[in-house]
Amino acid sequence: MSWLQTIVLGLVQGLTEFLPISSSGHLRIVSEIWFSGDAGASFTAVTQLGTEAAVLVYFWSDIVRIVRGWFLGVRHPERRGDLDYRIGWYVIIATIPILIIGYLLKDEIRTGARNLWLVATMLIVFSFVIVAAERFGTKQRTIEQLDAKTGITMGLAQCLALIPGVSRSGATSSAGLFLGMERAAAVRFSFLLAIPAVLASGLYSLPDAFKPADDGMNASGPQLIVATVIAFIVGYAAIAWLLGFVSKHSLNWFVGYRIIVGAIVLGLLAGGVISAT
Repeated sequence: MSWLQTIVLGLVQGLTEFLPISSSGHLRIVSEIWFSGDAGASFTAVTQLGTEAAVLVYFWSDIVRIVRGWFLGVRHPERRGDLDYRIGWYVIIATIPILIIGYLLKDEIRTGARNLWLVATMLIVFSFVIVAAERFGTKQRTIEQLDAKTGITMGLAQCLALIPGVSRSGATSSAGLFLGMERAAAVRFSFLLAIPAVLASGLYSLPDAFKPADDGMNASGPQLIVATVIAFIVGYAAIAWLLGFVSKHSLNWFVGYRIIVGAIVLGLLAGGVISAT
């Protein structure tokens, strides 16, 4: 992997991780169109550590408060009605499905699921799920009204993000909207929910990111560090921008973009311009 690839893919990861447009799908597409190869699922998982570090920094006070509230609730039954205690449990329980499914399907996630026909199709198809969530969601429930059903459902929806092209934030936020959450509340919990799953995936994939590849797309240690740092810086800015954006605007603004990109990739595949694998 060249340094140009490293910088470009780090920027792509940071820009797309939190937007409902699929960072893994964009890394796959950009890798193929610009560099005629696949950076790989391991590169994606490792650079996501940078964007999740951005989440940790941005939401640090919230995370500390939730962790403290969870431990207080475990020790003191009278504190178990507190929101922070409940959110702590929701994140823990809702993370279990993606950890199990991700581990069981790890080989397929790294191979067949990265087929560009599938990526482009999911970019288009899941766009209509986002539209439906915006159309039918009442958007009345605040983060204080988050309950177990909503938290676990959003956790199950997170499993869809194992398919490049779906989008982790798009899947979880849409699930929250379908269950009546305010848009900003759904996106905020989506960020918190992603932390343990993405950190686990990145750390698990770290050794594989250094294994030799026949296509020369492996990143060196310094390249992985640089790409991850870039993803952190750009991702932090993306979080701040998205939270402000969704407080005033619909997620439907991203739907047109998803459909256009998916259609372009399908056209390039059909014309034999790029390879699906």
